[in-house]
Amino acid sequence: MQTRLADWIRDTPAGVEADAILRKCVHCGFCLATCPTYNLLGDELDSPRGRIYLMKQMLEGAPVTRRTQLHLDRCLTCRACETTCPSGVEYGRLVDIGRDIIEAKVERKPWDRFRRWFLKSTLPHAGPFGFAMRLGRVFRGVLPQSIAAKIPHLRPAGSTPAPRHARRMLVLGGCVQPSMAPSINAATARLLDRIGISLVEAPGAGCCGGVTFHLNYQQEALGYVKRNIDAWWPHVEAGAEAIVITASGCGTTVKDYGHLLAHDKEYAAKAARISELTRDVSEVIAAERAAIAPLLKPAGGKVAFHSPCSLQHGQKIVGAVEGLLRDAGFTLTVVPDAYSCCGSAGTYSILKPELSKRLLHAKVRALKSGKPTEIATANIGCLAHIASGTELPVRHWVELLEERSV
Repeated sequence: MQTRLADWIRDTPAGVEADAILRKCVHCGFCLATCPTYNLLGDELDSPRGRIYLMKQMLEGAPVTRRTQLHLDRCLTCRACETTCPSGVEYGRLVDIGRDIIEAKVERKPWDRFRRWFLKSTLPHAGPFGFAMRLGRVFRGVLPQSIAAKIPHLRPAGSTPAPRHARRMLVLGGCVQPSMAPSINAATARLLDRIGISLVEAPGAGCCGGVTFHLNYQQEALGYVKRNIDAWWPHVEAGAEAIVITASGCGTTVKDYGHLLAHDKEYAAKAARISELTRDVSEVIAAERAAIAPLLKPAGGKVAFHSPCSLQHGQKIVGAVEGLLRDAGFTLTVVPDAYSCCGSAGTYSILKPELSKRLLHAKVRALKSGKPTEIATANIGCLAHIASGTELPVRHWVELLEERSV
């Protein structure tokens, strides 16, 4: 794709990156087949190729309007288009640049501004969010069904072993997961403890910054990124082997820290090192497969696994979880259109509820088509969203694996 970027963006870091990404696009349209919003709406401007044209026009100096903002807002940033693209177009990074520019140039309506401010002021903060979640559980019976369905029942975390092994890894506590499903990190800690690895949660670390970043408070999000780096760095210097992420959406963000701070003189090298050390929990457990396999008791039951977009498209991890579950004796059902998004996509289910519900219903039908006894996934957002649309139990896959270990 030929480009002529406007003077105001051409020689900036964002402009240089955007120009390189745009020039990779050959207009082939392969991305349309896997784009959730294009398949729902049939409008090319709600496809990756259409949005790329809109961003190209904007970067070349064309007027930026609410229409452009609408089509970029509708994007789930699932990045299925990146998996499909034969030219390696880094669409996710391009849309981040485009959204940042639009946010500065197009004023949002008051209600939209308030919603986004409220979400970025609550979700990333574990304490206030946890309090709200406890209140929601108390008053679930009188809440509207659309809200009550998004509040998961409390699952006790169980015991968490104290660090006692020479091998140590950091674990991200996160923001919403500690109150929605504390059992996930606890199960991970118990499983790794049984093979001689201690998980350590660094004081001061918290939200990965992804929610705030994708709500287009990008500079504010970098504050979360730097805070986590500062909290983890002494442990990294002390020999922590990895940073383990049990929510694949957070993993995609933390693995991108090096890119996000590439032009920050103080943090660039540290951020790159953090990204290098970051592992999805499936990568950690797959690497320890030989040690874990003898611990697993024979399992039964049929499980449908939903691979989050952040796992298969963002981190390009495909088949690892499925292999681990099969090792544990689970029978995995076939899930049609397994590449497709469930509609959670961070805050998308709140900001674009109608489109999100249509995607959720399609995903639940696909997951239930093989008649599983339960559904497993790898991201807290997907877990809560899918659970709101089905009576089947929905759990993190590491919990299933840990229950089969002795």
